[in-house]
Amino acid sequence: MPADLNDYFNKKSGSSGGFGGGGSGGAKPNFKAPNFNFGKFGVGVYVIIAIIAVLAITQPFVVINSGEVGIKSTAGKYETNPLQPGFHFFIPLIQRVIVVDTRVRLINYTSGEDSGESLRYSQSGSAGIIRKNSISVLDARNLPVSIDITVQYRLNPQNAPQTIASWGLSWENKIVDPVVRDVVRSVTGKYTAEELPTRRNEIALQIENGIRKNIDAQPNKPVELLTVQLREIILPAKVKEQIERVQIAKQEAERTKYEVERANQEALKQAALAEGAAKAEIIKAKAKADAVKIEADAQAYANREVAKSLDSNLLNLKQIETQAKFNEALRENKDAQIFLTPGGAVPNIWVDTKDKARQSAITR
Repeated sequence: MPADLNDYFNKKSGSSGGFGGGGSGGAKPNFKAPNFNFGKFGVGVYVIIAIIAVLAITQPFVVINSGEVGIKSTAGKYETNPLQPGFHFFIPLIQRVIVVDTRVRLINYTSGEDSGESLRYSQSGSAGIIRKNSISVLDARNLPVSIDITVQYRLNPQNAPQTIASWGLSWENKIVDPVVRDVVRSVTGKYTAEELPTRRNEIALQIENGIRKNIDAQPNKPVELLTVQLREIILPAKVKEQIERVQIAKQEAERTKYEVERANQEALKQAALAEGAAKAEIIKAKAKADAVKIEADAQAYANREVAKSLDSNLLNLKQIETQAKFNEALRENKDAQIFLTPGGAVPNIWVDTKDKARQSAITR
């Protein structure tokens, strides 16, 4: 400390009032001023203290974490090469570094209690999810429809300086949000409200392709689009009721169709069974007729064979044998009468005349 400052403290300690003497001339306190004399190193120490104070106040350095890049501006002009994660110095008052997040970000267009323009911050303190109201669109018949959709994207780290220079720090509200709303309204407007639920996958694909095409067409490719998810299609209450009625009618028609088909199958089954039974009866009758025919053919064949074996000598022999039997009978019955049939087909017929009733019937 300079000599005049030490002299000042010594004089104050030797004054009549001192510190707490109250000017009453009491005993002098035993007080010595601190000696700040650093000798020949005094000036250097002061310079170091001044530098530390300046560094503490201006903080001419920045630490960039993973998932971030730094954009250095010199006299208001952004440098084209971003600062990568690490420790970086800059010149205060002339230069400054803007740290931007390059991690994956989301915009949730949603309804209900999650709606609004509020931000959800992650534990690191950077904005990770932006929530916005559902996108209101008009269908092909100008009926209002709301679309819930989620878009995942990230800032292109290589072109971050050009993006911030062109669009500012609110780049996502100027690049991503307008494109999403425009594409969703353009695609959805081609369909009626009734078609939207049934063609959901087709519509979701068209929306994603349209958003990706428009984002990639931006100069310097400022944003990398990751995914687009169509979460919900919110229809008017009357349209929903109409769709439900149509669905119920379709289900009833399908059920009726199923019952008719089932009845037809049952009828075909019964017809097939009846046809099978009829064919079985036909086959059975045919088999029986064939058996009778075979038997008749066999009998006829036997008769033909028997007829072939008959001749006059055999017939005469049979007549003689029969006559012998009659002669035997006549010896036992003396009153019998013999009748010869014409042609000799049946050689003899005899009748016992002892039976008066039969005899009278014959004579008549």
